[in-house]
Amino acid sequence: MKKLPLLILVAFLLAPGLLAQSLLAQSVLAQVTNLLKPSAPASVPTPADALGRDTPSGTVLGFLQAAQDGNERAAADYLQMSALRRQSQGPDMAGKLKALMDSSFVGSIRHISTQPEGNLENGTADQQTIGFFSNGDQDVPVVLVRVSDPNAGKIWLFSADTLARVPELYDNIEAHQVENKLPQSLHTVILGMPLWQWLALIAAIPVAITIGWTMVLLLAIPRRLWLKLRNRPNLHGYSHVSKPLLITFSGLADRVMAAYLGLPLLPRLYYYRTLAVIISIGLFWFFQSVASLTMQRLRIHAISAGRVGTGTLMVLADRLLRALVIVTSLLAILAIMGFNLTTVLAGLGIGGIAIAFAAQKTLENLFGGISVLADDVIRVGDYCRFADRTGTVEDIGLRSTQVRTDARTQLSIPNGALATMSIENFTRRDKIQFAPVLAIRCETTADQLRYLLAEIRRMFYEHPKVENSSTTIRFANFDSSALRVEISSNVLTRDSNEFIAIREDLLFRIMDIVEKSGTAIAFPSQTLYFSRDSVLDKEKAAAAEHQVQQWRDQKNLPFPDFSPEEKSTFRPIVYPPPDSAVAKTDQNTPDSIPD
Repeated sequence: MKKLPLLILVAFLLAPGLLAQSLLAQSVLAQVTNLLKPSAPASVPTPADALGRDTPSGTVLGFLQAAQDGNERAAADYLQMSALRRQSQGPDMAGKLKALMDSSFVGSIRHISTQPEGNLENGTADQQTIGFFSNGDQDVPVVLVRVSDPNAGKIWLFSADTLARVPELYDNIEAHQVENKLPQSLHTVILGMPLWQWLALIAAIPVAITIGWTMVLLLAIPRRLWLKLRNRPNLHGYSHVSKPLLITFSGLADRVMAAYLGLPLLPRLYYYRTLAVIISIGLFWFFQSVASLTMQRLRIHAISAGRVGTGTLMVLADRLLRALVIVTSLLAILAIMGFNLTTVLAGLGIGGIAIAFAAQKTLENLFGGISVLADDVIRVGDYCRFADRTGTVEDIGLRSTQVRTDARTQLSIPNGALATMSIENFTRRDKIQFAPVLAIRCETTADQLRYLLAEIRRMFYEHPKVENSSTTIRFANFDSSALRVEISSNVLTRDSNEFIAIREDLLFRIMDIVEKSGTAIAFPSQTLYFSRDSVLDKEKAAAAEHQVQQWRDQKNLPFPDFSPEEKSTFRPIVYPPPDSAVAKTDQNTPDSIPD
């Protein structure tokens, strides 16, 4: 903030400097153009006019530049007069017309047509009204006419009718010139403008800055009252907006004061353009600051609500808005400086097509990143599968997404490919599937297998970390070397590490049940039996078969499933087991899914 007044002062001090440089450059350019004027080829019947009188705008600017340089004889070439009269009265008439243009002309030099045929809204193809001279209650139009010149072809000149009114109008302004009361030393002309006007422009700068600063402070009062009324803290957001507002208000104040100085027409044009550029910079800086603050607050709100992807999208939107504001401000400045935006936009269109072809992959990645963030497919910190690779998302950028793989390497995936890729997000699952396939030895009897299935089902129904409603345990098929039992269930957890521990517990319990049933896990093999080889545990096999026989006798065989009455008598398994180092004495009921 301490550097802000200095910054504003430097910006406005540059305005007169830029004006002086513009005037000097225009003068040098006109002289160089005259010196380097090429001779017209004999084959060209109507060469371009060396004085720039081909268009209405060229005639007006050329006349003002020549008169400002003190070359009134050259300025007379822009007047519709006979050769004899131009020789005798032309310089005097040009000086009076220049004085009228500086003091009494009302109109916009910027909007004078730059086309050879002129602007049909301001007249015809041979006559254009570019403004008027303000003379009390009477307005005298300033008219250009298009005439044929034997050497230059069709050219535009100040009309004879307008020149006929110049002496009378000039006498009126001469009688009311207040600056004649100033010391003669202040009338020294520097770059087409009297010294007293240069001094007045420089003196107006601190006054304009003071007015701008006062406006900024006045605008801050309603905001402070509103924050105090709503009991909200002052987050210094206004300080980011006050700087561009200060430049804008100071520029507007300086523009109003400069209007009362009666600057010559050509310096006035350049100075007003300079001020318009400064005001435009302040306005677009203000828009950019407001947009940035808005996006920052939306991002904080989204992250606090848990929408991390939306927060990241706000960062991208902030960058795109900044780029849009910068491009728009550049186009506005070019328009203020008098460039033809049609040509500029056409060039940007062609250049944009070329850039689009050259940066096709970059644009594809950019829009791919936007789609990924907008759809909220992944977030930073999610554990996902990308094609054949798995890892944790570390960053989602404009061009690519960074993933830390299970091997601790960093994988960079272009956003264009990511947008078309099938992504499996493990972090967002509500439970984890547990689906092992048991291979039981072929020697297992049917009743042994029934006992095995019944006990595994009971264990799964009683386990607090297994979802009962989705659990299925079935004898599925005969394999070449085993009886296949398929298990499908969901473990009630989202945490991968916890799932690994629960899976281990379930597999241990299944092994105990398989051993208790008197059979064993089969391995892919071919078995050759001899009479001396021992078979499976006969006692456990007999006990398992006896238990199944009891279920038959009691008509309580648990196939295809246990009866609802029997399920209601099941007691939850204590998990973790009581002898586990992490067991808790109060863990007797199933845990709910963690939020």
